[in-house]
Amino acid sequence: MTTTLAAAGLFLAAACGSTPPPTTGASGSPDDTATAPANSAQVTTPAAPAAGRPSPTRPKGPTVNPRKVRWQKVRPSKDGRRLTVIWWSGVEPCSVLDRVGVRETAKRVTVTLYEGQARGAEDVACIEIAVQKSTTVKLNKPLGHRKIIDGAKP
Repeated sequence: MTTTLAAAGLFLAAACGSTPPPTTGASGSPDDTATAPANSAQVTTPAAPAAGRPSPTRPKGPTVNPRKVRWQKVRPSKDGRRLTVIWWSGVEPCSVLDRVGVRETAKRVTVTLYEGQARGAEDVACIEIAVQKSTTVKLNKPLGHRKIIDGAKP
């Protein structure tokens, strides 16, 4: 009895770990690739950014259900006319930069990031990993001594 159970366990382990046969299309040939139905979910993986650097991105709005997203840091350019905003996000097309709102006053520059899902990607499954992203915005006037505020913070 013990030998039979051990043999059955080994058989199941081998069957679960085996490589699946190649995908074939309608003709049954491995060269005839099968296609997924139009309504099936798609899986996307992110492109690998340079090690230790945020992945540069630009606004791609309009997106579906855009929402405010908090950023982690801002780096002003040497001349103070541009700000590079860095934040953590998810992978595209599930987390897409919709737009960047910039409101300038004499004492403050408020930067608000908006992210949403790409249009047409409602049936896409994205892996759940964090991606550090960056985007650059131009200011109407040099930053000077103005304070930079995250518009997504309450």
